[in-house]
Amino acid sequence: MDYFFDPSLPSASRSSSRSGHEEPHMTDEPMHIIGDTDPSRGMSSSMPESQEQHSSIDDISRRAQELVEKINDSRTTDQKVLDSFQEKLVEKVTEMCQQMKDHMYTIYEENSNEMQVKLQELSEVLESCTKLNSELTEATQALGSLRGGLAISETSDP
Repeated sequence: MDYFFDPSLPSASRSSSRSGHEEPHMTDEPMHIIGDTDPSRGMSSSMPESQEQHSSIDDISRRAQELVEKINDSRTTDQKVLDSFQEKLVEKVTEMCQQMKDHMYTIYEENSNEMQVKLQELSEVLESCTKLNSELTEATQALGSLRGGLAISETSDP
């Protein structure tokens, strides 16, 4: 791309003059000059110089606005994608938490059933121990009575 610069034109690198009048900004886009560009005759013969600059400024301004709109549209799209991702992630995390709760409750139920069986067995063992303790107490009392009876009979026999 060729750029044509005329040193007699005002600098395009300044954004505004002291009077507040905006001047064109430099871009990577070529400036199109309409008409004859013979340096000996000045700029263009078909369009006045100020009108040509104004047209270029308008074109650059329009392009800049379009780029800003594209950037804003892209940002909006990015935000929608991120929001969608967040919603899906929250759904998945919620789903996984529910699955973990369900699994946890299943394990609790299995453990409760096992503990119930063990508690039933413990209850039966304790009941048996209680019976055996009663029988042992009765046997101890019977032996005590027998020993007492034997002691009386030994003392009465000469």
